[in-house]
Amino acid sequence: MSLVVALLVALAGCTASPSQPGDDPGSSAPASPGSTSPGSTAPESAPESEPSVSPDPGPSPRVGECHALTFRQALAVVGRTAPVACRRQHTAETYFVGRLDLETKAGFTRRVDSQAAQRQMRRACTTRLPRHLGRTPRELRLSMVRAVWFTPSPKRAEAGADWFRCDVVAVAAPRALLRLPRTTRGWDAAPAMCATAAPGTRGFRRVTCGADHTWRAVSTVDIRGARLPARAAIARRMDATCRDAAAASADDPLDFSWAQESPTRAQWEAGQRYGICWVPD
Repeated sequence: MSLVVALLVALAGCTASPSQPGDDPGSSAPASPGSTSPGSTAPESAPESEPSVSPDPGPSPRVGECHALTFRQALAVVGRTAPVACRRQHTAETYFVGRLDLETKAGFTRRVDSQAAQRQMRRACTTRLPRHLGRTPRELRLSMVRAVWFTPSPKRAEAGADWFRCDVVAVAAPRALLRLPRTTRGWDAAPAMCATAAPGTRGFRRVTCGADHTWRAVSTVDIRGARLPARAAIARRMDATCRDAAAASADDPLDFSWAQESPTRAQWEAGQRYGICWVPD
């Protein structure tokens, strides 16, 4: 369900293209025939090579920068887009910049796209997002706002870049991001989560409640355990909470309906340890 959600995460990296057969970057083109006069000799010493250029770690991101990301770019964990002025149209805002802990106890250096680095970024970004927006974590579960995170490319990481960047985005509909306000700090109008049909049905699509919809997310239920429980066990766990939430939102407390959405295995492994209660809207 979430974008980050699994931030989710198509890992991307920059790699150098392999040399083609016959390529030799260290060799020079042969002299053309007739370029030397008869009797001339080759110089005693080779020409001085050009000074080597150190890899460029690139600039570090800054809190408050905005980006015009596409949905696909929001899923690519390597940050390649340049910031844009926040007064212009944008879909992401950087709310935290941290430093990656890439050194292991054994003295090895982890890659920026390692699982350990991903866990560090997920914890840092998801725990700081509610504070940035001025909302509780449970309130954000019922919104279309998500945290996404980015690293430098492996090439720039080798040159010394060790930052990671947390951005806030809002999902407007499947594969589409919402245009954000000039700043999202204390964003009290963060879009709520609705759907075009009941969860589990063919027409179900998550959308903002400002779009055409027929169902609305009203509550969430924590699901404990190290492993994803069976669907029937989750349904039993959610039933009372969803029923109460549906009764509270209904015009007639004796005539109401609701639907329960359990996390998928992919969502569970990405960190979503709760189910969602839905009511017709």
